[in-house]
Amino acid sequence: MAVLSDETWRRHANPWSVWTRYAAFPLLVLAVWSYHAIGWWAVVPVAVTVGFLYINPWLFPPPRSTRSWASKAVLGERVWLKEGKCFLPDQNPRFFLVLTAIALANISALGWGIVQSDAALMIVSTVNVLAGKSWFNDRMVWLFSERVRTSAEYQSWLY
Repeated sequence: MAVLSDETWRRHANPWSVWTRYAAFPLLVLAVWSYHAIGWWAVVPVAVTVGFLYINPWLFPPPRSTRSWASKAVLGERVWLKEGKCFLPDQNPRFFLVLTAIALANISALGWGIVQSDAALMIVSTVNVLAGKSWFNDRMVWLFSERVRTSAEYQSWLY
């Protein structure tokens, strides 16, 4: 996403963009799982969902306000990518490594749940992945809130 234009970042900061991406993840899981029911035709719902996720940042107009949690999460991600940080400032890098390991474990469990058609494992793993994404987004809100205090450029993103 680092290659998005300023206008696309503004559009992506629309809460509809954020929340529809959240909603699309379980749909993607179901689309991949549908292979068990419809065979290779599962490529169609997978392609539609992946296509939606790809074009999502361009679908919505800029928000009327960027003061919502969802908008600040996108703006924080923009700051994080712009600054080229691997870790958030003032936080222990080991904590991120642990969270990354947990995320990988959940993605692996989700993949296994799909392969085995284990609904309980798929549901728990999907919820865990979304919870991890929510934590990441919350850290992006925190980052943006910290940076907007001292940067005129970042202050211009807040309206």
